[in-house]
Amino acid sequence: MKARYRSIGEAVLLTVCGLSGSLRLAAETVWVGRFDDAGSAIPAPWRSEQIDPRVPPTIYRLRKWDGVVAVEAHARRSMALLGRPLSIDLQKTPVLCWQWRIDAPVAGADMTRKAGDDYAARVYLTFAVPPERLSLATRAQLRLARSIYGDRLPDAAINYVWDNRQPVGTWRDNAYTDRARMLVLRSGAGRAGAWVHERRNVVEDFQRAFGDIGGELRGLALASDTDNTGEQAHAGFAGFRFVGRADECPAPTGD
Repeated sequence: MKARYRSIGEAVLLTVCGLSGSLRLAAETVWVGRFDDAGSAIPAPWRSEQIDPRVPPTIYRLRKWDGVVAVEAHARRSMALLGRPLSIDLQKTPVLCWQWRIDAPVAGADMTRKAGDDYAARVYLTFAVPPERLSLATRAQLRLARSIYGDRLPDAAINYVWDNRQPVGTWRDNAYTDRARMLVLRSGAGRAGAWVHERRNVVEDFQRAFGDIGGELRGLALASDTDNTGEQAHAGFAGFRFVGRADECPAPTGD
């Protein structure tokens, strides 16, 4: 399985806004990836993790890109995750917002096959699940997989991907494991070359992917990977933050 900073409190905004003539107290905005210095290294606790030492790692750096300070990813027959641990109260702030861009999708990718499991851009969420909510077969599979890949293997994961061919809204199991579900948010080259904003209710997406099994969000990663197809990809990521269910995604000032 190819799963596998500033602190979470790097900025907390408390907003009071009027709705239909009344005041509503917005949920806290929890920034988990706001990059404000293009000349510096990517801040801790973000770190790059090379999944397979035999595969060259994707290169990540900070740059200012069309006015946005972002993580820039260069993949050349490579794979590595840039990730960080999370501790988010999804009851208060279940919605993940971010922006991303690609130069072009990976032409030879095919999410239905291991040999095609590459994406110009993906955002990866990992979850812990109470053992009693997993079947005996799933627990046995996870134990076996962790004996090979180590404890970094999550109980469950969602991948938001920019695919090359599948329709937007497609859900599929990852080609390597059904413990990682793939959701196509963007497809093809129609929006390539520009920043695209995303807003996803993580709680709802987890329930769609795995049912009501009580997953606890543990980590966030981003990636651009081309190790299976041997191609190249160039992508950017910025402005990761969690907001309340009914709240707008705030402008990522400082990104």
